[in-house]
Amino acid sequence: MKPKVLVMRTAGVNCDKETEFAFSLAGADTHLRHVNQVKEKNDLRSYQIIAMPGGFSYGDDLGAGKILSLELLLWFKDQLKEFIAKGGLIIGICNGFQVLVKTGILPDADFKQTVTLGSNDSGRFEDRWVYLKTNGQGPKAEGLENIWLKELPEIINLPVAHGEGKFYAEKGILDRIERCGQVALRYVGSKGEPAKYPFNPNGSLNDIAGITDATGKVLGLMPHPERFMFKHQWFNWKEKEISPFGLKFFENGVKYFK
Repeated sequence: MKPKVLVMRTAGVNCDKETEFAFSLAGADTHLRHVNQVKEKNDLRSYQIIAMPGGFSYGDDLGAGKILSLELLLWFKDQLKEFIAKGGLIIGICNGFQVLVKTGILPDADFKQTVTLGSNDSGRFEDRWVYLKTNGQGPKAEGLENIWLKELPEIINLPVAHGEGKFYAEKGILDRIERCGQVALRYVGSKGEPAKYPFNPNGSLNDIAGITDATGKVLGLMPHPERFMFKHQWFNWKEKEISPFGLKFFENGVKYFK
């Protein structure tokens, strides 16, 4: 049986079809649905994976991902709690990451916002490829692993495209996220060294590009894995051989249920 994936879109989301294609290519049974269709069907419990794609949901009018996060809390809070408790996987990419932190699904799945993704330090939209250090070990709890990052090398390339991607948390919360091993991806330089602009494109604290919840099953990241499905999408594909690192994220999600 193929795992059933819900790719949820709304006005302003513009990476939904790419995300659906990525999961389909990885072998999933994909369902691209407008949030209003999900309300009508009331079938959130029928999925194994939920994907929140990138874009500018509702124009980011109250801040990136804010309106959609409020909509999810109003309509789906109890269903999402049940979905997470039963071990469903969630991935939020770019705007989807912003939605997950503003609903409070990340970092603690307690539906209370404790971290945010603010405006880039550069004051402008940043659109480039970045180097990322992966945390394959995942959260530091017995028997847990980072499901989404399995079999990825320590350093990978993915593209970013955002205006509000600066990860910020108060020191106590940031220290706890680090201590618990919830930092999934970190911006680094081309040789894996600590990142400075433009390698850290937004000024994220501790160079954080993506985090998980305490189980490793919910992942939010600012880079776009759905934009690296084929090696020829990479900026230097004619000069060097490379694996399409983005595809691996979606394959890992699908394999978890097989």
